[in-house]
Amino acid sequence: MEQWKYDYLIVGAGLYGSVFACEATRRGKKCLVIDKRSHIGGNIYTTNIEGINVHKYGAHIFHTNNRMVWDYVNSFVKFNNFTNSPLANYKGNLYNLPFNMHTFEQLWGVKTEKEAKEKIEEQRFQFRHITNPKNLEEQALTSLGKDIYEKLIKGYSEKQWGRPAKEIPAFIIRRLPIRFTYNNNYFNDVFQGIPIGGYTRLIKRLLDGIEVKINCNYFEHKAELDQLALKIVYTGKIDEYFDYQFGKLEYRSLHFEHEVLEFENFQGNAVVNYTDKEVPFTRILEHKYFEFGTQKNTIITREFPHEFSKEKEPYYPINDDRNQRLLAKYQNLAKSLKSIHFGGRLAEYKYYDMHQIIEKAMNETF
Repeated sequence: MEQWKYDYLIVGAGLYGSVFACEATRRGKKCLVIDKRSHIGGNIYTTNIEGINVHKYGAHIFHTNNRMVWDYVNSFVKFNNFTNSPLANYKGNLYNLPFNMHTFEQLWGVKTEKEAKEKIEEQRFQFRHITNPKNLEEQALTSLGKDIYEKLIKGYSEKQWGRPAKEIPAFIIRRLPIRFTYNNNYFNDVFQGIPIGGYTRLIKRLLDGIEVKINCNYFEHKAELDQLALKIVYTGKIDEYFDYQFGKLEYRSLHFEHEVLEFENFQGNAVVNYTDKEVPFTRILEHKYFEFGTQKNTIITREFPHEFSKEKEPYYPINDDRNQRLLAKYQNLAKSLKSIHFGGRLAEYKYYDMHQIIEKAMNETF
């Protein structure tokens, strides 16, 4: 009988891989976690710069209604009570997000729910002939009207997805929060916050006592790595695992420009979206405000969306018909490999929130 050094080789030290490794270890399994990057944490990696925890790959705000998941993450590191209340900047004018009575007052000067609903209905009425919205533009115009669409949706969405709004699927904005109260809390979840000390601290706690190798590219050492463990847990791109034999799944990517500023306050809020298309970035993060910082300096990050390529990181799957057909082919191949488990955003080509990833990894069969 072949003797394995590890029960699991886990490819990827992001959130899914780290929770999986933690739970498997708790059940007496021996794990090796590898990652091609020079750090653990995947896209939730944070690094401390001049006393400020910087989200190096964009803002990550934890939110959930699941008490079990909330208690789970807080058992490793305590979370603060940060509430996500972003602003939108359209041509220098600021609007509250998500769409709520503050937003409607800023747009139209209305003060009551009745006035706001009447204004939205008046704007929607112009597009009553569209009974089955086929794209993002039609969905926005028929549900919210022209003002909200043109000022707060159109430019941001076209930058984010790199195509005209008429070519973006309607479902992209069907989940946009809209409320008729003066409530700027973007999420309705009961539990919300940021880990005190940053997300890397959470990942370190999850991987405590587990063997980890960074700067280790699975595909460069695949033959020897596959011999180390009884089972592989793969969290990378599913099409890459199969050497793109059916073609490449499409993503949108991002790049980030970080800047240290020698004064206390840049925008007074953790997240400000820039919704006019003339501004090349989609948002600016001011990291100190994720943790209620009072440092004498501040650090901001401008977030630029662009097409995905081999040299860039994949962020958002493009879930159109073409990519779903391609995904189905890869999933059929994956099902035939009994010694390999595919899990996480990239391996499943699915946009998960953090709490969903944690719950999924916790509930795997070990």
